[in-house]
Amino acid sequence: MTLIKSISGIRGTIGGRVGDNLTPLDIVKFSAAYAAFIKQSTGNESPLIIVGRDARMSGNMVHALIIGTLVGMGCNVTDIGMATTPTTEIAVVKEKAQGGIIITASHNPKQWNALKLLNSRGEFLSGKEGEEILKIAETEDFSFAPVAELGKVTQKNYLQEHIRSILDLDCVDADAIRAANFRVALDAVNSIGGIAIPELLYALGVKEIFKLHCSPHGNFSHNPEPLPQNLNELSSLMKSSHADVGFAVDPDVDRLAIYCENGEPFGEEYTLVAVADWVLQHTPGNTVSNLSSSRALRDVTRSRGGNYEAAAVGEVNVVAKMKETHAVIGGEGNGGVIYPISHYGRDALVGIALFLTYIAKSGKSVSEIRASYPPYFMAKQKVELTPEIDTDAVLQALKEKFKNEKITAIDGVKIDFPDKWVHLRKSNTEPIIRIYSEAHTQEEAETIGKELIDVIASML
Repeated sequence: MTLIKSISGIRGTIGGRVGDNLTPLDIVKFSAAYAAFIKQSTGNESPLIIVGRDARMSGNMVHALIIGTLVGMGCNVTDIGMATTPTTEIAVVKEKAQGGIIITASHNPKQWNALKLLNSRGEFLSGKEGEEILKIAETEDFSFAPVAELGKVTQKNYLQEHIRSILDLDCVDADAIRAANFRVALDAVNSIGGIAIPELLYALGVKEIFKLHCSPHGNFSHNPEPLPQNLNELSSLMKSSHADVGFAVDPDVDRLAIYCENGEPFGEEYTLVAVADWVLQHTPGNTVSNLSSSRALRDVTRSRGGNYEAAAVGEVNVVAKMKETHAVIGGEGNGGVIYPISHYGRDALVGIALFLTYIAKSGKSVSEIRASYPPYFMAKQKVELTPEIDTDAVLQALKEKFKNEKITAIDGVKIDFPDKWVHLRKSNTEPIIRIYSEAHTQEEAETIGKELIDVIASML
């Protein structure tokens, strides 16, 4: 069992001993530290905090503890109940709140839960801010409010507000989607997506939805990460229902996987590529993804006259680079679409609306759109670390060995060869070096990754 404290929040497995797992005492201490940080950083002694959660089995328990703690710290709370991560982010801005807490462990299995922390812009906290909260939690440097200064709780549902904001986007055309008479298959892995996405699809004019695992009871029917090996039922449903397109999301609905009409996966790396392509056709500009994302986004961006930039891994880093480069769209290759006109957060609902508009207006099938992009294949491998291994020295040695290639060192080491790339970075959560590689064939991608593993082995 595990408890992981990081600059982005706290996450772990439910049950067990305090400090070793995500227990009620850990939840209370960390929530109080966040409240203290918000009060200190804003100078507001009764700040407004938005709280939303996914449908995890532990959600009610964690939700009650967090709201009780925030009220006890003198914070006012707008409780939006079961809500997607992007819905919670939007609610922070709409309510003019000072912060927000999203109760979700994203794609982790059902025994996990977590607290994701937001600032007043509905965006994830910076590394410096996260470090400050960890320090406050460690020293328990917070004080609870007296009875006359306890916070108040208001309940609201923000899903329809989120959907309305999507329908108002210029690159979303509900009339075109309605006229296309799409048949859509959906796997929502028994979480909030089972409520949110059908509501969005109906609002967009989709009349026929084939639902899979849409009951939001949180007892996930399969591994909740939206990868092909976990989505065999969706692939079969695509074929049996003759659906035009299939969608799968993770439990908090910030990652989007697409399936072609023939039951084949579109490829998680190509979710962002296709959505960005549609946006760039109407609003030319720059794009951003992280260093471990497909080169295909760079190729498409350049073909549309824009510039592409890579950011360090992590949504907060991608958002910072997008703002710096005035990117019109960006995100992460795991199916995370960030569309700034909507908000600076990964949003599967926005991705669905943009993609449906693309296929409606283009008249092409999903498989035809997928075939129009450069063919890249990715391999993901790792090297186990032992305490005596100096990881920084290993990465520095790799930079020297491959100094004649293009090297990017803002997050580990990325080596760009003319026809492929390899990205090596130390994991924040496991004692491993992650090795991502991409090439024009799966064999080439795996081979270059293995070659780097052999190079590392020779250094140890």
